[in-house]
Order: sequence, then structure tokens, then C-alpha cells
Amino acid sequence: MDLSMVCCGDGSFFSTWGVLIQVVSIVIGAFIARWILLVVIRNTVDQIVSGVKKRQNVDDTQSIQASPLTAVRVVQRTRTLGSVLSNITTVVIVVIAMSLAVTAVNPDILSSLALLTAALGAGLGFGAQNIVKDILNGLFMVVEDQLGVGDVVDVGPATGVVETVGIRITTLRDVNGTLWFVRNGEILRVGNMSQGWARVVIDLAVPYDTDVQAVQERMLATATELATTPKWRSRIVEKPELWGIESIAESAVVIRIVVKTRSNARDDVSRELRGRLKAALDRMDVTLPSLSAVVLTGFDSAASVGGAHPPRTVPTPVQQPEAPAPKKRAARKAAQRPPAARISAPEGPASPVVRGAAGPPQDPRATRVIPTQDPAPAARPVGEDEVTATWTVLPEDPEPAADPSADDASADAAPPRPPRSPRAPRKPATPPEGS
Repeated sequence: MDLSMVCCGDGSFFSTWGVLIQVVSIVIGAFIARWILLVVIRNTVDQIVSGVKKRQNVDDTQSIQASPLTAVRVVQRTRTLGSVLSNITTVVIVVIAMSLAVTAVNPDILSSLALLTAALGAGLGFGAQNIVKDILNGLFMVVEDQLGVGDVVDVGPATGVVETVGIRITTLRDVNGTLWFVRNGEILRVGNMSQGWARVVIDLAVPYDTDVQAVQERMLATATELATTPKWRSRIVEKPELWGIESIAESAVVIRIVVKTRSNARDDVSRELRGRLKAALDRMDVTLPSLSAVVLTGFDSAASVGGAHPPRTVPTPVQQPEAPAPKKRAARKAAQRPPAARISAPEGPASPVVRGAAGPPQDPRATRVIPTQDPAPAARPVGEDEVTATWTVLPEDPEPAADPSADDASADAAPPRPPRSPRAPRKPATPPEGS
């Protein structure tokens, strides 16, 4: 006997609600599977961390920082792998659940849309290249142990402590508290400052006339004392080393001392060692020189040399050479050349009477002649007589009929005297020699 007929009589319940029940069952199963897998991953990570704590005989994770470097890396790498596996598990379960739900609704929908699915997959393949790149790069970084949770890394765009390593994005917290989200595909280089060991390098400048040997001995003794202190002994890996004189200047001698520490204790050891060195030099009455002088190199150094820049003085006037005096023949020709005349006539018929330098014109409507001079008249040579200009009149209109009475009056009148050159100065008379 059919079970559906027993429950519902005609089996309409399963035919109506069967698909919905399958979809709900798939969703619930996905949540349960995700929860189970996340619990397994979390328990595995906790067991690994707890085992490391027991082996190092510590109670918390912060105390592991004083343990050997291998144990620290095991904890950091385990937590990073746990974070990545959790993300991967979530994505895989969601994809499988969606596929099962679609198949339950319509078993033939995937096969009928095979061509569309292929085209959509190709488009997503080209468009989601960055996403695929981020995922693959994140997986390789974790597997190759390039970085882990708690590492201080420099990934180019940001520098800080790694808080999470996701399947696509890695988050960093810098020293100012800013949280940076960096895509794994954009991480081209990783500078991990938490793997292995670090080195504290201190350059101490002392005056040139100081006993350098005594200062070096005191510096090494101070660093060794710090390394043997119980509080700092677990953070220093090797004994301090005095590398000696690093550089010599005219006013200071720079001495370098280095200490090899754990990667996460470099800053603390550096600050403590600087404070102790300062106190030791104070007991020796050694005053550090002033470091305000700036040493220039390259073009700036060449420009700072004495004499590179000339002094600022009043500019020296430059005397222009005088033009040579013209020759006598050229000056004589220039003086004998008649100046040009500009002729302008009033309205109406004009008379050929010329206005000269002596007296007004005889005809009120006579042509006016305005003498013009060359822009640069040649200078008159010494010893030459004064040369007067010649007037040239060109009538604009044809001459009217001659009047006999006017001809007689013109014959009786004396011809006008041409004017002298307006710009040629008269040379003073030179007395004869021996007078």
C-alpha cells in the first residue's frame, strides 16, 4: 500500500509540498554540515595550540612569545590555516547547496540551460579573473607560510600586524590603529618582520676628542648587562656585538653596537638599550655632539662650496663704443644733398609763389612748402664752410595765365633767400695761430 495514500489519501500533499520540503532539507543540511566542519576545524586548531602551550609549559598565548621561534610559528600558522579552511568550507557548502536546490526544483533545468551556463561561465571567467587570482594567491601565501595571523608584515600598500587571512582579503592593523583590507592578488611582495630573528642596530656619536676605547668598553658592558637581566634575557637571542667605529667626522665619532633579538622584541630591546647607554655616558661625563649639521651631496654639495655662487654686487655699467666719425667726402655729400620738401596746397587754385624764410608769401593762397630734414643728418666736418639747403617746389595744379603787372612786380622784387639748415650748428671762428 502506498504510504502517500495512507497519509493524505490521494497523495496530493507530497506532489504539492515535496519540492519545497526537499529545498528546505538541503538548506538545513548545509547549515548542519557547515557547523560540523567548523567545529572540527576549530577543535583541531585548539588542540594544536594547546599542545604547543603544554610543551612550552605556559598558560596563555602571550607567554609563547618567550618560547623558541619554532613554537611561535606553529601557533601562528595553525590559526591562519584554520581561518582559511573555515572560509573555504563555507563557500563549498553554499555552492553545493545551491546546486542541489536548483536540481530539486527542476531536474532538467541545468541540462536545458547548458549552453547559457557555458556562456555565463566564460563571461564570469574573464570578469572574475581578479577574484580567482586573489583566491589562489591567498592559498599559496598560507601554504608557503609567507605570513600568518599576528605577524608584522610589509605588503607594499600597508604595513602592520596581520589580524585575519581570508580566502580573498588579508586585513592588517598598522601602528596608528588603521585597519587595512588588502586583496591577496595585489600582494606582490611580503616583508615578514616576525619570522626568525631581528637585530637592533644603534649608532652612537661621541665627541671627537673623547676616549673612544673607554666609551666602547662601557657600551659593550652596558649591552651585556642588559642581555643577562632576567626580564630581557628571554628576548635576546645572542650576545651583544660591538662593531666598532662606523664613521669619523670633524666633530664626532660614530660607534655601532648591535644586539640580536627575537623578531617581536626588537623595538622593546632597542628602547631599553638606548636608555641604558644614555645613563652610562652621563656617568662618564660624555656630552653628545650636536647633530644639526647637514651634509649635502651631489649637486647641492657642489653648490655649497665657497665660490660656487658669486657675491651680490651692484652691476658694472658697460661702456658702448662710440660710432666712428664719418669721412670728409661722405660728410660733404650728405651736406650738399637737398632736403626733401612736403608740399600741401589749400583748397582752390594755388599760386606758384613760394613761402620762403624771409617775409610772408605774396599770395594768401600760395602753396606752403614745409622743409623736412633727414632723421640723422651727417655731422659737418671741421674746416668746411656752411652749406645751405636748396628749396624745390613742385606745383600741384597747372600754372594760370601770366599777368603782365605781376611779372613786372616780380622782376622788381628781390628773390627770397633760402633758409639755413636748422640742425647744423655754426662753428665758432678759430683765431689764427700766433695772434
